[in-house]
Amino acid sequence: MNKNVERLYNGIIKENPTFVLMLGMCPTLAVTTSAINGLGMGLSTTVVLTLSNVLISALRNIIPSRVRMPAFIVVVASFVTIVQFLVQGFVPSLYASLGIYIPLIVVNCIILGRAESYASKNPVLPSLFDGLGMGLGFTLSLTIIGLVRELLGAGQMFGHQVLPLADASTNTLGFTPITIFILAPGAFFVLAILVAIMNVIRQKAEDRGKPLAKAQGCLTGDCSGCASASVCSGKTVDEKGEDQ
Repeated sequence: MNKNVERLYNGIIKENPTFVLMLGMCPTLAVTTSAINGLGMGLSTTVVLTLSNVLISALRNIIPSRVRMPAFIVVVASFVTIVQFLVQGFVPSLYASLGIYIPLIVVNCIILGRAESYASKNPVLPSLFDGLGMGLGFTLSLTIIGLVRELLGAGQMFGHQVLPLADASTNTLGFTPITIFILAPGAFFVLAILVAIMNVIRQKAEDRGKPLAKAQGCLTGDCSGCASASVCSGKTVDEKGEDQ
């Protein structure tokens, strides 16, 4: 498989940031009350992730090792500001729905994680496809979660009523929305179900000898896959990667 195509495949399927790596849980749980919100958040993150990967990769030999994390955050924050202004100007309804979660893309561990683990160590073109693949995988995950929550919680898909609602005043039979799915607990229920399905797929892939990536990050207690590991542990890392 072509290396660039493989980066796309890994980001969408094999190393899906939500269902496999369990990263970016905050926006995943918070903004997926509808498919449109999930799609908008995912695409915004994809743009930032792709552009920041490209720029960080291009500057990887220039950025000093000791200040690489602050430099990465400055690069990401610049692109997030641009995306925020574009969404606010051209899609104000989406901007109002996503609210503070657009600026919080700056500290999304998917973006900082890919910058640290891939873009800072690889050429520009593979880094571009890595960012695009991870972004599309994140977008797909958020859209699916939002779609399930919106369908069960309101009988809608992308804002369109697809399940006729019951009307007690006219004794009309129909769908009764399960309101909990568009509330906070619904996000956990849907995510748990989808992750369980992904675990079954992962197990079958392992049985075929083609294992998917293992989950990593804060939910597993393994900080090795997190870009902020040295910060969380209260340690600093010198240029040789040795704890001080």
